Amino acid sequence: MSAPFQPAPLKIITADERLRETRGIKGVLTGISGIGKTSQLWTLDPERTLFVNLEAGELAVQGWPGDEIRVRDWERARDLACWIGGPNPAMREDQPYSQRDYDRVCAAFGDPSLLDKYDTIFVDSISVASRICMQWCKGQPQAQSDRSGKLDLRGAYGLLGQEMIGWLTHLQHTPRKNIWLVGLLDRKIDDFGKPYFAMQIEGSKTGLELPGIVDEVITLAEIRPQEGAPFRAFVCTTINDFGFPAKDRSGRLSMIEQAHLGRLMAKIRAGSGAQASADLDFDLPQQPAQTNPMTKGA
Repeated sequence: MSAPFQPAPLKIITADERLRETRGIKGVLTGISGIGKTSQLWTLDPERTLFVNLEAGELAVQGWPGDEIRVRDWERARDLACWIGGPNPAMREDQPYSQRDYDRVCAAFGDPSLLDKYDTIFVDSISVASRICMQWCKGQPQAQSDRSGKLDLRGAYGLLGQEMIGWLTHLQHTPRKNIWLVGLLDRKIDDFGKPYFAMQIEGSKTGLELPGIVDEVITLAEIRPQEGAPFRAFVCTTINDFGFPAKDRSGRLSMIEQAHLGRLMAKIRAGSGAQASADLDFDLPQQPAQTNPMTKGA
């Protein structure tokens, strides 16, 4: 017989308490190879930023004076997320990110107060994280066929989706820290010959659910105006002229922003409080576009 359910006291957070909270920005920075995603580290305070390096692509920032952690396997990446994000009370004791798992990680990595000096965790990259996760998943029992004992790719991809979504969700719930995940952007062609952009991540589940997990999706791109020289900029809004993946949950960013991650975060924070709601525009255009006629039988 299971133990009786003991509900925890329900705490109502007042408006004043909520407005006083320090909230971190959780975002994805994506762009094509070589556009300068990792170099955005130069725009961040090196004393307050921790560089989580999965890609071994630090040549562009080899002179950056901040701290770095190098990760080459999935178990270390998962333990690091647990150390950064703290325990998840929703997890059972035998699951990753549980209180027991957190205690184990703290015993191995050290007191989590070591992370107090950092405001921002810069993870490069989620594309590589998905690859090392897939490699780990292929060796798990869930990825082995019950009949033949051989690799079952459907089981491996199913486990990959669970692991990656759990990892990203845990990082997203990290209190009081900015989490930026760097991802590679691919240009693809759909079945109708129309080009589109998608993040380079193993498995479809992670790529589909990632924009709903984070607060910001920012694409670093080369903008080519009709007149003048091309320039690099952040594309920040879902509705944009370029077809790039983007999302701004803060409501404070323009479609195109300066390619400076530090200033971008300052602009997002400046929009907190009553001023952010005052800047929202819910009005229709003065001359709304003609609606499509209803089809017969509708």
